Amino acid sequence: MTAAEMLDRLVGFPTVSRDSNLDLIAFVEGFLDEHGVTHWRVESDDGRKANLLARIGPDVAGGVVLSGHTDVVPVDGQPWSTDPFSLVDKGDGRFYGRGTCDMKGFIACALAKVPRWVRLNLEKPIWLALSYDEEIGCIGAPRMIETLMADHPLPAAVIVGEPTLMHPVVAHKGATNLRTTVTGRASHSSQVNQGVSAIHVAARLVTYIEEVMTELQAEGRVDEAFNVVHSSLHVGKIQGGTAINIMARECTFEWEIRHLPSDRFEELVGRVNARAAELEAEMHRRAPEASIVTVALNETVPALADDNNAEVLTLCNALLGERPAGAVAYATEAGQFQRQGLPTVICGPGSIGQAHQPDEYIEGEQLDAADRFMAALGERLCHD
Repeated sequence: MTAAEMLDRLVGFPTVSRDSNLDLIAFVEGFLDEHGVTHWRVESDDGRKANLLARIGPDVAGGVVLSGHTDVVPVDGQPWSTDPFSLVDKGDGRFYGRGTCDMKGFIACALAKVPRWVRLNLEKPIWLALSYDEEIGCIGAPRMIETLMADHPLPAAVIVGEPTLMHPVVAHKGATNLRTTVTGRASHSSQVNQGVSAIHVAARLVTYIEEVMTELQAEGRVDEAFNVVHSSLHVGKIQGGTAINIMARECTFEWEIRHLPSDRFEELVGRVNARAAELEAEMHRRAPEASIVTVALNETVPALADDNNAEVLTLCNALLGERPAGAVAYATEAGQFQRQGLPTVICGPGSIGQAHQPDEYIEGEQLDAADRFMAALGERLCHD
């Protein structure tokens, strides 16, 4: 089966994060069984989703993990010109479909090489690590990584196949999603001295969240490797109030912090919490019941630091040719592997500029490049 044929099968599974990925996992398990590959499911608590670990080659330490997520983002409201869950070749050198570049293309290239890999005399194993729920906070990978670390000989390197146009990436920002709820006191809007508008207070805090980025730049907290050189804070959703003539009792907004590897999430959210405490104290002078409460919506996705990666970079350069290493602003599961002491880089086919878009596609030449990379990796591990 070619990489394009495998991609056609994978795209046909509508593994949007809100839904189960078990049909795709079962298909991959069946494919691996056909080729005598050992594999293990690592299920979610409710059993609706699963990670999949597979090992091609000997049960020894060393080798390389190829990691990819099986879930995709929704297509709701997007103006697709084709069926997003059917792979379409329009004859323009591109393959269209949801997840083609993010990141079923990488998984397809790896799976397509399994029949070749099992025929090689591998001295070090190739691991496949397929996760669930990456798109909603890298939720599934940690328990898969724990299983890998606890139950198996440790691999030497991890390559996370997010779309990088087959250039190695050595750093990315961490990410945390948060929700802040401001509770004030409702009153008639003509009696502004009686109430406390949750919307007005929330607006002041939202403005400060943006100001934190200016503070960071003034402090020199920047990294020129990133196209956004500082940690970023962004408010994406806000709602509150019941009528134009009622001072709003409640206002809620959802926001994120994407922190540089050199910054700490706890310190950045601490700045916002300190400002929230000041605003809350002001509210209490008029309404003792008022409050500002912030909760994290996901466990912080750790940043990937450019550290302890010389050997895996050397491997990538040996397989790809010398290519400059970069940094990306989006978060991935790479930081979770690195946090467990595994040397990790990101390298995969396709462009992040196509991810999450209507008519998402991957260039055929990118699949070919990844296919050559997979073939070379197998040969390398035969005599590593």
